[in-house]
Amino acid sequence: MNILLIMADELSTWGLGCYDGTLPHTPHLDALAKRGTRFTAAYTPSPMCVPTRAAIACGRSLHEIGYWSSAEAYDGRIPSWGHRLQQANIPVVSIGKLHYRNQTDSTGFDRQIEPIHIPEGIGWVRDLLRKPLCGYAATAELAQMIGPGDSDYIQFDRRVTVEAERWLADPARQARPWCAFVSFLSPHYPLVAPPELFGLYDPHQFEAPPEPLPDHPILSEIGAFFSHDAHFTPETRGIASAAYFGLCSFLDAQVGRVLAALEASGQADETLILFTSDHGEMLGRKGLWGKYNMYDDAARVPLIISGPGVGTAKVHDDPVSLIDLAPTISAAAGLPNFDQSFSGRSLLAPPQPDRTVISEYHDGGCSVGITMVRWNDSAGAWKYVHYSEGHPPQLFNLSQDPNETNDLAAHNPVILSEARRRMAQILDPEDANSRAHADQARMVEKLGGREKLLAAPQWNFTPADSR
Repeated sequence: MNILLIMADELSTWGLGCYDGTLPHTPHLDALAKRGTRFTAAYTPSPMCVPTRAAIACGRSLHEIGYWSSAEAYDGRIPSWGHRLQQANIPVVSIGKLHYRNQTDSTGFDRQIEPIHIPEGIGWVRDLLRKPLCGYAATAELAQMIGPGDSDYIQFDRRVTVEAERWLADPARQARPWCAFVSFLSPHYPLVAPPELFGLYDPHQFEAPPEPLPDHPILSEIGAFFSHDAHFTPETRGIASAAYFGLCSFLDAQVGRVLAALEASGQADETLILFTSDHGEMLGRKGLWGKYNMYDDAARVPLIISGPGVGTAKVHDDPVSLIDLAPTISAAAGLPNFDQSFSGRSLLAPPQPDRTVISEYHDGGCSVGITMVRWNDSAGAWKYVHYSEGHPPQLFNLSQDPNETNDLAAHNPVILSEARRRMAQILDPEDANSRAHADQARMVEKLGGREKLLAAPQWNFTPADSR
């Protein structure tokens, strides 16, 4: 079958009506969920754009591939699912954001249309300066670029939609099965939404005083580095939140146009559609904006699949990971033998109720590696968060405590032991932490040393024209 992978950027599950049900106006994605399967416990490989997109490409976790941070982008060194499709002579194209190293690396696409990559092939270098942490002075910008209006990101997403429509309408698509990766920027900040979609949401309903940071040394460290919340008032929190939901509705409209183009091409019934986001967005919850942590607002993502053999209006509650996209694409393309080179498992296969999935963070604003372990058992949906180098862990029962306010780590040694057993079956987090720091120290020296990187420009998001 054909394969259409559509990806958002910074979309939390509560940004879609089919997950939240009360606020978001996202009719096209809600309809897609009704036509297919919705996963309620899908997790990002890392709550950060660049390493997650490398992990998705490779179908493997960060500790396996070594693309740790926003300055260590995918370069084709490890074969991707796109490479596998190319070897099988299946046309594969990207339209929109990739966030790889550059456009010239062989990363598994026959053609890149409107790509965005990390700036100058280097990316956000301040994330390499973790021992000791550096400062980050550009945080006010997030609270200043908010409200109704237009932005380079909105214009970019409109171009992606037009290019996807054009590509799907090309008669060449009828010749043989194909794969297209259509990747949008929305609802990633700047939190500026088209006025007509901003108007769907009342900013006053989101106005709120600041929430305190969680009482944890590493989360306090992250909150101090990414100090966005200090620049908001209750009023501007409301405006920014309304803009975020407006961007969710804008994204939905763009996806709706792409799906309509697929339908118009006559190939909808023979196309597997996968929709997800690279990570979520805190939006001021727990005093945090952006991602950079393992709370569900940042680490859990929407994931919907629809198409031949998928089923209708199904809901899966078993944990899955975005590294599962690579073996899913491989299986849909009829290349099951390639699945063995991926760590994930096909989403088209029967679910595994006892499965454990992980997420890792080795990026900016945090001096130690963070590893999240997620699984279900008869007592509920469990999340364990390991902070390296001896920092206290966290443990949550998401079934009883979906807002993650009751840390059980100090009171439940049996589950804590089970969490660590499951984690040890997948990785040694201290080894991953050490390797990440060593790799990043070498890159700092390669780029000219700490003082040179401290003098580099600071910014909050990748420019929409970065190639």
